[in-house]
Amino acid sequence: MGKIGVLLINLGTPDATDYWSMRRYLKQFLSDKRVIEAKGPVWWLVFNAIILTKKPRSSGRAYDLIWNRELDESPLRTITRAQSEKLATGFADQPNIVVDWSMRYGTPSIEQGVARLTDQGCDQVLFFPLYPQYSSATTGSAMDAVFSALKSLRSQPTIRAVSPYFDHSCYIDALAESILAHHTNLTWEPEVTIASLHGLPVDFIAKGDPYQSQCETTVNLLRKKLGLKDWQLLLTYQSRSGRSEWIGPDTEETIVRMAQDGIKNLSIITPGFSSDCIETLEEIGIRAKQKFIDAGGNNCAVIPCLNDSDLSIAMLEKLVNENLFNSCKVLSEESEPFSVRPVERSFAMSN
Repeated sequence: MGKIGVLLINLGTPDATDYWSMRRYLKQFLSDKRVIEAKGPVWWLVFNAIILTKKPRSSGRAYDLIWNRELDESPLRTITRAQSEKLATGFADQPNIVVDWSMRYGTPSIEQGVARLTDQGCDQVLFFPLYPQYSSATTGSAMDAVFSALKSLRSQPTIRAVSPYFDHSCYIDALAESILAHHTNLTWEPEVTIASLHGLPVDFIAKGDPYQSQCETTVNLLRKKLGLKDWQLLLTYQSRSGRSEWIGPDTEETIVRMAQDGIKNLSIITPGFSSDCIETLEEIGIRAKQKFIDAGGNNCAVIPCLNDSDLSIAMLEKLVNENLFNSCKVLSEESEPFSVRPVERSFAMSN
């Protein structure tokens, strides 16, 4: 009996902050038609002559501010690896389950992750895109890379993907507990909490992307769990770029306006990210926070993502168990059934 692989998939990371490392990473990322749908000779010229000339330097400077100097890597790589290792520890008594991790852009690639699992004898693989809310530009793109990797295999494993968990009780509970724990440790009380999620062009939503609706559901459920009113937990969107219209309200514009209107104490959460990364640590933790202070605010706490905390690992393990229980035969060498705790729901099998 073969083994079962569990492959965590995160967005991606450059290998270093120098110009050429950043350029390689940005070229792969921004060439993805799921991320940027523009095409034609004008876009080709803008992309190659302007974006890939200027953006590697500015992005490299931003990464420099948050780089993990000890391991010489981005925090996203550090945290995703830790999530994989801790999740693997939770399945240590089940030798037929192999946990690994990969990145949609950069290394280790999804193709490399699939190869590592199949080389270890995994004939079933559970793919776990670490995006709570679905978007074509994130989960959709990750699964494109999965199918592309499988195309080259003579013997393909049976596959399944964990569904977006934007409304799952274990995700909402983990977020709420994390927020309460961090608020308790503050020496001041936040007047308002902002839930900042990555934005998307309005056009993406108009074409059928469910992302905005799922973001709204997440924040509504979190408000209910925490017993907060709409104005006490606001939904905003970050990372707006380009000239096209993006969904809003914009995070930075909102916090500046709040400070100008007299809000002095603010906390910010980023529940669209499973791991702290450039968007949470630099864009929110440094730039947005400073803008709030400069506009008249006194205190701004940026609550970390769930990362590799105990809350996070327990949540990931539950989601993996739910999927394995209903889709994969998990048998020991003696062909004894793998016993998992009762689950609340299951998802359809994908092949």
